[in-house]
Amino acid sequence: MHKFLLILAACLLLSSCDDDAVFHEFKELPGSWQRDSAVVFKLQAPDTLQPYNAFITLRNDNTYAFSNLFLITQMQFPNGKTVTDTLEYMMAEPDGSWLGEGFGDLKESKLWYKENIRFNEAGTYQFKVMQAMRRNGDINAIPELNGIRDVGLRIERIKE
Repeated sequence: MHKFLLILAACLLLSSCDDDAVFHEFKELPGSWQRDSAVVFKLQAPDTLQPYNAFITLRNDNTYAFSNLFLITQMQFPNGKTVTDTLEYMMAEPDGSWLGEGFGDLKESKLWYKENIRFNEAGTYQFKVMQAMRRNGDINAIPELNGIRDVGLRIERIKE
């Protein structure tokens, strides 16, 4: 019986492997996401000839008080060039039910970041993700954003 369970567990682990991802890392946020706190990921350039898709992955819980999310992202190339984007994502349906996958009060969302990108410079790329949520009528971002537990970056090969 033990051998059967061990073989079953090994099969499940191997079948759950994700061959498309060349990079996927989560960073846990300590309590709330501070306005001036960037989540930073560093990545060695994968194959410089192949195109990739990049995603922001988030885990949120029921304490997240908004139906959308604004992020500011920066992609810094090995030569120092930086590309900055402001992105908006829907986090909930109009009826208030959370988008994303998961059970209970924790949902994981895979959000498009960049499509068909090439890492044509060898070296280390740096990605920064910052929250830019504000309340209606406010100019400044919310100082502490609650309900986002983890922020991730995922780079996938494009299937042909």
